[in-house]
Amino acid sequence: MVSFPEFLNDSSIHDGPGAKVPLPWAGFITLSLLMAVFSITAVVLNATVIVVTLRHKQLRQPLNFALVNLAVADLGITLTGSVPSVVTNALGYYIMGRVGCVLEGFCVALFGITALCTVALIAVERLFVVCKPLGTITFQTKHAAGGLLLSWLWSLVWNSPPLFGWGSYQLEGAGTSCGPDWQSRDLRNVSYIICYFSLCFAVPFFIIVVSYSWLLYTLRQVAKVGGCVAARAESKVAWMVVMMVLAFLVSWLPYAVLALTVVFNPDVQLAVLVKVVPIYMAKSSTVYNPLIYIYMNKQFQKYAIPLLMCGRDPWPSEDDVSDVQTVLSPLNNKISPE
Repeated sequence: MVSFPEFLNDSSIHDGPGAKVPLPWAGFITLSLLMAVFSITAVVLNATVIVVTLRHKQLRQPLNFALVNLAVADLGITLTGSVPSVVTNALGYYIMGRVGCVLEGFCVALFGITALCTVALIAVERLFVVCKPLGTITFQTKHAAGGLLLSWLWSLVWNSPPLFGWGSYQLEGAGTSCGPDWQSRDLRNVSYIICYFSLCFAVPFFIIVVSYSWLLYTLRQVAKVGGCVAARAESKVAWMVVMMVLAFLVSWLPYAVLALTVVFNPDVQLAVLVKVVPIYMAKSSTVYNPLIYIYMNKQFQKYAIPLLMCGRDPWPSEDDVSDVQTVLSPLNNKISPE
C-alpha cells in the first residue's frame, strides 16, 4: 500500500505550457467559458437556497434539511472543481501540480457522491412522508439528521481509499481537471473503480427508482378515489419524478458509462471530446439540482425568487399541492396538504 506522502509526491502528472495539448486553443476557451457560466449560475442558485433557509424559520424543518444539504454539496463541487477548471481551461493546462490534483479530485468526488446520496435521501424522505412504509412512525429531525450524516460518511468512506493506495486521483478528460483514475490498468485502480461506481452510483440510482416508483403507485391508487385534488397531486409529483430521474441520468450516467467502458475495455480508443463531455455534464448537475429540487418547491420559491429579483416576484405563487408537503392520510385515503 502506498503511504499518503508518497502518493502526494507521485510524479505521474505532467503539466505545464510545454506539455502536449489534447484540444485546440479554441476548445479550451470554449470549455472555460462554459464552466464560467455554470459556475456563476450554480453559486448564485445554491447560495440563494442556503441564504433563504437561514433567513426564514419556516424553511428550517426536517423535510428541507436534505434540500439544503444538496445545495451545500453542489456549492462545494462548484468551488473546488468547476471554478478551478475555468482557470485551467483558460490556460490550456493543469497548473496546480500533484498535490492540487489530489485535493481537487478528493473534494469534488466527496461533494459529488454526497450530492448523489442526498438525492437518494430526498427520494426516501418523500416515500417516508407520502407512503408511510413504517406505519405510524413520522419523519422527524433525528431521521433527517441521521440521513445527512450517513450521506457524508458514505461519501467519505468511498473517496478516502485513493489517498492511501487503493485507487488514485489523476488528470482526466482534456488534462485540465482531476478525478478518480478510471484509465489505469492497475488492478488496484480497476477494482476500486468497479466498487466505486457500483456502490456510489448504482445503489443511489436503485434507491431513487424504487422510492419514486412506490410513491407514484401509491398516489395512483389514491387518485382513483380521491377526486381532482388527488389527481392533481399525482400529476405534479409524476412530472417532478420524471425531471429528477432524467436530471440524474443526464448528469451522471454518461460519466459512469465512460469510466466503466475504459475499465472493462482498456484498449478502446476514444476521442478527446468523448472523454471531456461526460465529465462536464456531471459537474453541470450543480445547476440542475437546485432548479429541480429547490425552485420547483413552492416553499423555497416563495422566498428565493423575490431575493433574486431584488424584492419583486414576477410569478406570484398559486394555491397548489406541493409534492414535498403532500401527505397521505391513512384515515380517509385522501391527499391533503400539511
